[in-house]
Amino acid sequence: MYLLSLKSVALGLGALLIAGQLPAAEPTGKRYVIIHADDAGMSHSVNLATIQGMEQGIVSSASIMVPCPWFKEIAAYAKSHPEKDFGIHCTLNSEWKDYRWGPVAPRESVPTLIDSEGYMWGGVGEVASTAKAAEVETELRAQVKRALQFGVPVSHLDTHMGAVVSRPDLLEVYVKLGVEFNVPVFFIRGLDAGAAATNPEIRSRGVELLKVLDKHNLPVLDSYTQYYTGESYDTKKKMYLKVFEDTEPGVRYLIIHCGYNNEELQAISSSAQLRDNDRRVFTDPEMIEAVKKTGVEVISWKQLSEMYKKKVAAEK
Repeated sequence: MYLLSLKSVALGLGALLIAGQLPAAEPTGKRYVIIHADDAGMSHSVNLATIQGMEQGIVSSASIMVPCPWFKEIAAYAKSHPEKDFGIHCTLNSEWKDYRWGPVAPRESVPTLIDSEGYMWGGVGEVASTAKAAEVETELRAQVKRALQFGVPVSHLDTHMGAVVSRPDLLEVYVKLGVEFNVPVFFIRGLDAGAAATNPEIRSRGVELLKVLDKHNLPVLDSYTQYYTGESYDTKKKMYLKVFEDTEPGVRYLIIHCGYNNEELQAISSSAQLRDNDRRVFTDPEMIEAVKKTGVEVISWKQLSEMYKKKVAAEK
């Protein structure tokens, strides 16, 4: 299950690996990492673990799955802790067997986003082959607005399993909403675009959309890393530390998934142990000290946006 899930994520996020010649997110020489926890709102366990990662560890950012049953809990935390960094995990699919969720928008307004049981499609492939772009826009705008209505100080948009970047027209919706709400979106430039090159239409549209993000002074990241795999705790810890050691000048996005390996999460997902390992790694005092020694600065999306605004102002 871990390998299958990783493949799904990689196929979707590959669309974000867009080579471009626009300015980097931050002046060369400095090294930054956003330690980002996906899937807040998915469950009580994930919420508690994400909060622990932020309060007792070095998790600097998280994104919320607004359609999920435990959204309200994490939204209340985000509202009462505006200093924390929360974005919207744009969600178009509901991948677990028995634990499912539907759209935020009325079902009758987004019929191509739901299956025969009224839930969101299980996989990214079904979204890519079935969803109408106008309905995706309706749903994702509803997700952002719901978060704002609950007081979430939204810092960015990113994508659950890459569904919203699985087609050129959906990628355009994604960027359009970032511009509309004036928040950055998870987008990468400056790589070899290997995965994106498998879909030249997405890559071509992505290059154009990078120009849109730059026009609106929304920062774009330089690289990203994700290990949605089931190694042992010690192995995962070493893998993550190497990410910091190998980080080059610019801004890297390190995607993790926090959770507790408890009865609730075990009943939902086969990923309970890997999520528990991620939580433990980034709250481990030894790991925190080791990250400091690498000289990499851990930042949030909010900090990145402020840095980018200063950079743009200085270049005028």
